[in-house]
Amino acid sequence: MKIVVTDGDQTGQELLEQCLRVLSSDVLGIPIELLRFDLSLENRRLTQNAVVLEAAEAMKRHGYGLKAATVTPETKNDVGSPNAILRDKINGTVIVRTGRRMPGIAPPVGVFSPISVVRMAVDDAYGAKEWRIDENGDELAYRTEKISRKVCHGVAEYAFLHATRLHATVFGGPKYTVSPIYEGMFKEEMDAAARRYPNVPYEPQLIDATYALLLVKAGEPLVIPALNRDGDCLSDLVLQMFGSLAGAESLLLSLDENWSPKVVMAEAPHGTAPSLFGKNIANPMAMILATASLLAYSQEAGSQTASRAIYEATLETVANGIKTPDLGGSASTTEFTDAVLQRIRTKLDVWRALGPV
Repeated sequence: MKIVVTDGDQTGQELLEQCLRVLSSDVLGIPIELLRFDLSLENRRLTQNAVVLEAAEAMKRHGYGLKAATVTPETKNDVGSPNAILRDKINGTVIVRTGRRMPGIAPPVGVFSPISVVRMAVDDAYGAKEWRIDENGDELAYRTEKISRKVCHGVAEYAFLHATRLHATVFGGPKYTVSPIYEGMFKEEMDAAARRYPNVPYEPQLIDATYALLLVKAGEPLVIPALNRDGDCLSDLVLQMFGSLAGAESLLLSLDENWSPKVVMAEAPHGTAPSLFGKNIANPMAMILATASLLAYSQEAGSQTASRAIYEATLETVANGIKTPDLGGSASTTEFTDAVLQRIRTKLDVWRALGPV
C-alpha cells in the first residue's frame, strides 16, 4: 500500500509525525510505503503551489492521502489554502466527519451513538464571487454561489450508503423552503436517494431544525447530508458534542461512477494550533484516527485488521485514563502515542495467536 503524506505547519506537522509512528511496519506488520510532499507554507510559497499539484497527482495515482494541518495565509495574493487545490484536483465530492463517544470522557450533551456529517466538498459559499457597490448612500455586498446536480447526487447517495453501513438514520437537510431553486436541488436528490434505499430510515429536516433537534436525538446513530457551508458549521458542532474536535478524523472522498471512493484523503478536522506548537501537549488522537480510517478503505492484506486495532487501541488508551490536557489528563503528545502503540502491538499479537474467528 502506498500512501501520499503531505507535511504541514506548526502543531499540524508535530501531530503528523506521531501518526506516522503508528504506520510503521514494526507496529502494524504490513508493508506501507510513504510518499512525502512538503506542503508547509514556506515550501508552498517557494514552489508557488506546484508541490500541492504534485501531491494531488500522486493521490490520484495511488488512491490514498494523509494530510497534516497547514497554515492558510490571510493576504489575498499569497498561496492561499492547499485544501481547495487538493479538493479540486482530485475531484473531491464528499467530506465525511464522524463524531463518536470517547470512553471515559463525559460529553457536554447526552450523545451515545456516532453522528456523521456528509457534506459537499466543493462549491456553495466557498469560492463564490463577491463584490460591493455603493447605492443611494449605502454600501451593498453581493455574492454568487452555485451547486451542481452531480455533486448533490453524490453527497445524497454516499450519505445513504454510509447510513446503511452504520445502521443509521439519514437526518437533516437544507433550508429548501426559503431557497426552493438552489437548496431545493439538494433536497430533491436526498428524496430520490431515499427512494433508492427504502430500508434506510429517513427524517428530512430544515437546517435550523437540524441544529435544534440534534440535542434531543443524540442517542441514535445519524448521518447528516449537508451543503458545503452548512456541513462545515455542523461538523464543528457535532464533534464538540462528543467532547473534543481531536476525537475524530476528517475524510475527503473522490467518488467513481458507481459512487465508490477512488481517492481517499484523511486528515484531522482541527487546524495548526499555533499556541500549542513545540509544547508536546497537543492531542494526536484525530491524526491517529485518520490513519485508521484510511486503512479501513484499503483492500490490501492486513489493512482492515490494522485499522480496527488502531481504532480500539486509541479509544482504550483514553478509557484507561491516559489523556492529554485538553481531555483533562496530563499525558504529553508522545506519551499518549506511546500508549497507543503498545496497545496496537498487543492486540495484533493476541489476534494472530488466536487465529481467524
